[in-house]
Amino acid sequence: MIMHNILLFFISIFFNFSNEIENTSWIHSDNGIYELRIYSDKYFSSTKYNLESKEFISTMGGLYSLEDVYYEVLEFNSKDSSKVGDTIFYSNIKIKMKNDSGSMKIDGKEFSKNTDENNLSGSWLMSGIERRGEMRMRDVNRPRKTMKILAGNRFQWIAYDISKKGFYGTGGGTYTAVDGKYVENIDFFSRDSNTVGKSLEFDFEIKDGDWHHKGFSSKGDPKYEIWTQRKQ
Repeated sequence: MIMHNILLFFISIFFNFSNEIENTSWIHSDNGIYELRIYSDKYFSSTKYNLESKEFISTMGGLYSLEDVYYEVLEFNSKDSSKVGDTIFYSNIKIKMKNDSGSMKIDGKEFSKNTDENNLSGSWLMSGIERRGEMRMRDVNRPRKTMKILAGNRFQWIAYDISKKGFYGTGGGTYTAVDGKYVENIDFFSRDSNTVGKSLEFDFEIKDGDWHHKGFSSKGDPKYEIWTQRKQ
């Protein structure tokens, strides 16, 4: 991936938080605007939305690394597609983790850690979808992706194309996964704000490492999808 327009800042990290941030989600709110960060495997998303007005504001995400310094490589950016491919080294940002409080500070913003009671944490790529009774499989290694990331009882799906720097839609919120029932509670949806507030229930199971879920879309259409855990 071509990396350009690199933004460098001094970095100040307190505590070793590599184990604390993996497969977690965090939320910050200010005057009704929510900012949600999900870290799932080695991928992340950062999304802003207004829950009261049902307005989706923006999302960006891709890969992140904590090996030496904290940085992000953008695979999608709904506000500015020219930033796709950028590597952003954070700080002047103070990233501060406190185990006892479950808080994280990024550039003066304090994020609260969401509780995690489910077992589907991970980054998943859509690898199959049923159309007219036929399951159509997808190559998960192609640039055009539909990715769903889950951690800390939060989920988000994103449709995008790395090579074309295209962003095609996103939605997310809270979820539960109990006894074969997977439920999504929609907090934001870029394509249709009327979907916000709805809950969608699916039957789910893990087969040979893949996540199968079956139910109905927000429009009431039958939906059967297969998701494969992302490896690259």
